[in-house]
Amino acid sequence: MNYTLTQLHVFLKITQTESVTKAAELLHLTQPAVSIQLKNFQNQFDVPLTEVVGRKIYITDFGKEIAESVESILNQVNTINYKSQSYKGLLYGRLKISVVSTGKYVMPYFLSSFIKQHPAIDLAMDVTNKAQVVDTLEKNEVDFSLVSVLPAKLPVEKLDLMQNKLFLIGGSERKFSRSYYGKELLKELPLIYREKGSATRQTMERFIESNHIPIAKKLELTSNEAVKQAVISGLGYSIMPLIGIKNELHSGDVQIIPVKGLPIKTVWRLIWLRGKKHSPLANAFLTYMKKEKLNIVKEKFDWYEQY
Repeated sequence: MNYTLTQLHVFLKITQTESVTKAAELLHLTQPAVSIQLKNFQNQFDVPLTEVVGRKIYITDFGKEIAESVESILNQVNTINYKSQSYKGLLYGRLKISVVSTGKYVMPYFLSSFIKQHPAIDLAMDVTNKAQVVDTLEKNEVDFSLVSVLPAKLPVEKLDLMQNKLFLIGGSERKFSRSYYGKELLKELPLIYREKGSATRQTMERFIESNHIPIAKKLELTSNEAVKQAVISGLGYSIMPLIGIKNELHSGDVQIIPVKGLPIKTVWRLIWLRGKKHSPLANAFLTYMKKEKLNIVKEKFDWYEQY
């Protein structure tokens, strides 16, 4: 057999995502390139690793066994690379962070300088909804998580980073002239929700239920970006984090509708399991965050205080 590290990376990512398209996106490769690497890897075995039913790819039992070996091999390769870097006196290892979907507008700014200072480290950042973030944290699969609402039952430690503000927003078609509207305005508007498990949805539902607001028509979408595009197109209105609509506010594609009781204010927090024993890399990152967070907020998010 003559498989390459690229083939191993591609096959493992396909087994994890069960999708050539998603694997290509995560590996920053084209879909044809991933398909070719999978084919070349498969050709070295007499037993199928995958099978396609309809348009979906499935991993065979044999493929799952191979994937376990592949993961072990790649971990050993990473260990060799990390040990090589340590002899050079460099900070090394893999920093694993899970981030709620809206947090993708926040976390990269807190990571950028740290990553540039320590080029030998690897970053694995998983962006998903709050339910999945809490699950990865509970299973101790990550070093840190970024959330705006603390998990109710999981014992965690936290580092506050910056405020999170959620406003009622709409597209540009209808003009709202009052300086402030009563909460009853929400009774008239078709509202767009995030999917269940989303922290934005939980915050929005809590506000609506606590104010006893009957909901008109409701649409549910599975990402912050999808909700934003639906609002822009005129499908409805939503309560959304300010952090994700900066460009659309500046271009005039969306508007903040002033409603009494809004914005809802929460806090973006870096959290980790209470009592977790951090690696030297994770400890270094935490020290960096404590020292630099205020400077980063001031430098990267000064526009935020205008709203």
